[in-house]
Amino acid sequence: MANPPTANGEPSRIVPHSASRPKLPPTGDEEAGATLKLGAFEGVPTLNMSEARTIISAVVTRRRQIKQRVPESETLLKTQEYLECFARFKQQEHVTAVEQLMASRTELEGFERSQLGSLCPDTAEEAKTLIPSLEHKISDEDLQDLLDEMMKMRNFVQ
Repeated sequence: MANPPTANGEPSRIVPHSASRPKLPPTGDEEAGATLKLGAFEGVPTLNMSEARTIISAVVTRRRQIKQRVPESETLLKTQEYLECFARFKQQEHVTAVEQLMASRTELEGFERSQLGSLCPDTAEEAKTLIPSLEHKISDEDLQDLLDEMMKMRNFVQ
């Protein structure tokens, strides 16, 4: 369908209505670059996607068991679908083992540990590219050992 011409004969441009809400401008105090600047989120506990999947699934299951009448919103259902797709560790024992493995790396911030658990990079180089703040916190050898341990627990079967 052609756009109707404007008063000067030029075709008009129809700009589609955005289906998403406008993005708020950054406050300037959060940055996940070479130096972590988490602003108000500094020191706040974080979860990787597998941990979030476990918690949300447990809450939903519990609500169903006690027949609590809480409507399952479209947002909740889409979040569960997303986490089911992208959570790298599906079995509870693997989620727990990765959490313990990450907790042992006290030189890393919680945000960095959660990012590693969610992204599961294959190499130390990839990890440091995706999470630049790791660069001066952990050696490539130690990081690769950590990633190799995670890989042993990773579930590739959906």
